[in-house]
Amino acid sequence: MSSVVVGAGAVSIEDVVAVARHNTTITLDPGALAGVTASRAVIDGLASDPNPHYGISTGFGALATTFIESDRRAQLQASLVRSHAAGSGPEVEREVIRALMLLRLSTLMTGRTGVRPVVAETYAAVINAGITPVVREYGSLGCSGDLAPLSHCALATLGEGDVRNAEGVLMPAAEALASAGITPLKLEEKEGLALINGTDGMLGMLALAITDLKMLMTTVDISAAMSIEGLMGTDKVFAADLHALRPQVGQGQSATNLRNILADSPIVHSHSGPEDGRVQDAYSLRCSPQVHGGARDTIAHAELVAGRELASAVDNPVLTVDGRVESNGNFHGAPVAYVLDFLAIVAADVASMSERRTDRFLDRARNQGLPPFLAHEVGVDSGLMIAQYTAAGLVSEMKRLAVPASADSIPSSAMQEDHVSMGWHAGRKLRKAVDAFSRVVAIELMTAARGIDLREPLKPSPVTGAVIAELRSNGVAGPGADRFLSPEIEAAAELTLSGRIAAVAQSASTTPLI
Repeated sequence: MSSVVVGAGAVSIEDVVAVARHNTTITLDPGALAGVTASRAVIDGLASDPNPHYGISTGFGALATTFIESDRRAQLQASLVRSHAAGSGPEVEREVIRALMLLRLSTLMTGRTGVRPVVAETYAAVINAGITPVVREYGSLGCSGDLAPLSHCALATLGEGDVRNAEGVLMPAAEALASAGITPLKLEEKEGLALINGTDGMLGMLALAITDLKMLMTTVDISAAMSIEGLMGTDKVFAADLHALRPQVGQGQSATNLRNILADSPIVHSHSGPEDGRVQDAYSLRCSPQVHGGARDTIAHAELVAGRELASAVDNPVLTVDGRVESNGNFHGAPVAYVLDFLAIVAADVASMSERRTDRFLDRARNQGLPPFLAHEVGVDSGLMIAQYTAAGLVSEMKRLAVPASADSIPSSAMQEDHVSMGWHAGRKLRKAVDAFSRVVAIELMTAARGIDLREPLKPSPVTGAVIAELRSNGVAGPGADRFLSPEIEAAAELTLSGRIAAVAQSASTTPLI
């Protein structure tokens, strides 16, 4: 992607990921900038009105009834940003901050916030220069938007606070702007409020998580298929006509993946005849399309909500299409917070099923003739015993992360803001859950790969064979005496979260994986 064009319409999830994660530059649509200019004229007209207008000639929040004289309004806007940049804790990741800034810019370009074009142009310049404001972990309640995170970003465009430059060096914002040839903003009426009143932080985290989870759902179908091979399971339960009896979309997609991944698998075919006396596999093998599919459907719902939010102009007050400036509650993060929490729940459940498949490999009572713990010399070697502990610990942590943040609320701003979404917190814990999920799947991949190797001379399918080869060529060794396992787990996790495992499997498959 050469450039993301930001105009009056919605940016896509793909646009967010391109700018946030891959440093794609931004171009502002000239027609949309003309609309920004036109909407600013409305604000300028209201600024001279002796009657108070919220955010233009009044204070904020619980101070909304306080009229501010015209000669103090520039100070009002700057003071708003400075006072609200009150975050605390460790720095938030660069990609989250870039996503947040892009989404705030997208709202500014709708022409519904009443800022001057220079404000949008400055945001685009800061993003394109690779300047990342320092945003702290704690500070947002997800109502009145992600106030503290957005304020830290706005503060940097004023030439205040700290940032990291394109090389990641920490420095004062004024120095970074000067080096990039960017003139610091001097805010006018309404502009400070327009820069901090949105769901952009939680929405940015949602867009990134959806992207990662869609890829990980393909990957966990791959790891499940490898477990089915290594545990001598059957692929008959993934037949299309069986899944047509329950037409859940995601379930059908996962079942299709499993059929395609296991196609032409000598291991599966070796015991597919009538001489195989087992009636049915354990749930963690047999029901994987149902669980993986339910997660897929949840991700699809989250993507629908994210698409609506990406098309939104979230500000308060907002400039309507017919020129009114109206207070509203669109900044409340509930719709985004709910799906962020929902995704953490399904990620925990899918990871739990993955860990159960890993555990089956290590128990000689359930692993169909493999050595205990897949150890090289039983009794001397522990094999992958403690790798399963790691997966189990990650799953338990994910269960804690699945407790909804959005079920909580705490009043703020002298009870004016008496119900909040906690959407920022939902996004923060989902990021941890996605990372943990990738590691649980990685441990299943390395365990299943070892189990399959121990089935020689039987061979895996072309798809799973390609995945095993990729693991082996990237530091995840095959069966053998005990060795330092942590580097292998980290290597497998990197291949998983980067999307490399899914890409290799897709290249080896004769049909598209979903």
